[in-house]
Amino acid sequence: MLSRIFAPLVLFGCFFSLDAQFEVELLPFADGFNLPVDIQNHGSDDLYIVEKRGMIKIVNAAGEVNDVDFLDIRDKVRSSGNEQGLLGLEFHPDYSENGRFFVNYTRRPDGATVISSFHVGDDPVIADPNSEEVIMIIDQTFSNHNGGDLAFGPDGYLYIGTGDGGSGGDPNDAGQNRQDLLGKMLRIDVDCDQSYCIPEDNPFADDDFTLDEIWALGLRNPWRYSFDRQTGDLWIGDVGQNAREEIDFQPADSEGGENYGWRCYEGDLAFNLGGCNEADYVFPIYDIDHASTDDCSVTGGYVYRGSQYAFMDGYYIYGDFCSGNIYALDRDGNNTQVAKTFGGEIGSFGEDKNGELYLAAFSSGEILKIQAISTSTSDIYPARVELTSTIFSDQLFLQVQDVSEVAISISNVNGVEQYSTESASGNVSVNSSSWSKGIYFVRWRAASQSGLIKCVKQ
Repeated sequence: MLSRIFAPLVLFGCFFSLDAQFEVELLPFADGFNLPVDIQNHGSDDLYIVEKRGMIKIVNAAGEVNDVDFLDIRDKVRSSGNEQGLLGLEFHPDYSENGRFFVNYTRRPDGATVISSFHVGDDPVIADPNSEEVIMIIDQTFSNHNGGDLAFGPDGYLYIGTGDGGSGGDPNDAGQNRQDLLGKMLRIDVDCDQSYCIPEDNPFADDDFTLDEIWALGLRNPWRYSFDRQTGDLWIGDVGQNAREEIDFQPADSEGGENYGWRCYEGDLAFNLGGCNEADYVFPIYDIDHASTDDCSVTGGYVYRGSQYAFMDGYYIYGDFCSGNIYALDRDGNNTQVAKTFGGEIGSFGEDKNGELYLAAFSSGEILKIQAISTSTSDIYPARVELTSTIFSDQLFLQVQDVSEVAISISNVNGVEQYSTESASGNVSVNSSSWSKGIYFVRWRAASQSGLIKCVKQ
């Protein structure tokens, strides 16, 4: 997030895409928030909106804001700096059983980063502000570049993205300093009998020259990252210096240890090669050139896995805080601008329990829902996949038509993938005997065409 003030965000703007075959509109969902910086959910119909000043509010599925705040820790939070405050929220994977959640904030009076857990009280919609358990404290050398995000990976460990400590140009070379937690992606176990433990398979757990908590290094200021809920891939939006914004990609089967290059490199460009001796820097899946756009501070987003827009499935949706541009990026590095929000200030993206996407407008205090509209001529073509019946039991039968092969994935209503293949053809029989009864979505993609079919197991 950049230290800059812009005019209020216009509710929606469209930009016709060239590669991704859709455009995006932003629809009003909820408003009245004070500098919202994060949107989270824990599997209920509600969204949790994080305000920079130190409060968390609940919004129901109708866009109505609860009268009572979920959490108010303004007395703990230092938010005077433009990049300080309560910056991140993440719910424990077993929140429905243990009521535990985690926050990332800069504390009073010194601005150090604090990672803490809290619990809900007797009322499930109100957290107990006195239940704080401090997990980790990271001293900050300057007021900016605090990172702020939190995310549990598919492995159940908590990932903490830290900025390089601030100022400009990483004067302390924190990003490459293996004895410094700043400028890193950390990975810790919060389900042990201590404040936190080091996972045994952390890449540097047995390395005397690198701190055990480090999962990856070479980050400048990771402002929002997320795991693809279907594949487990990690996508990181890392804010650049003066020339490039970058999106870093880590596949689900990574064993960690990546060095994303800062401050040796800013995106694909050399920045300060003094002391840069590593041979295997991991360059971004895509970087944006400031000179060719009006972008200057990336806001990371999510891979779309909702059920409303099959043609958007699998695209990483992200934007820029300065310009208000919204982009769709695929795993091959193809990037398309799909919208422009005039006035900028995209504070964060978020997703609900069904994988539908939202956007937090920082200065105007609005939460906007992302709506996608197909611009593909493939809409006039016949469907490439049909079901023998949309009601099934132990076997689901599909038929691929008019094309040699398609990619197919089948997920339940919660977005959990039950079946996938990259090369289906002819008649396909899927064993569904172990699946629970309920609604399922069949997604298919062939070249530029895609589709979604809803079916029910009885």
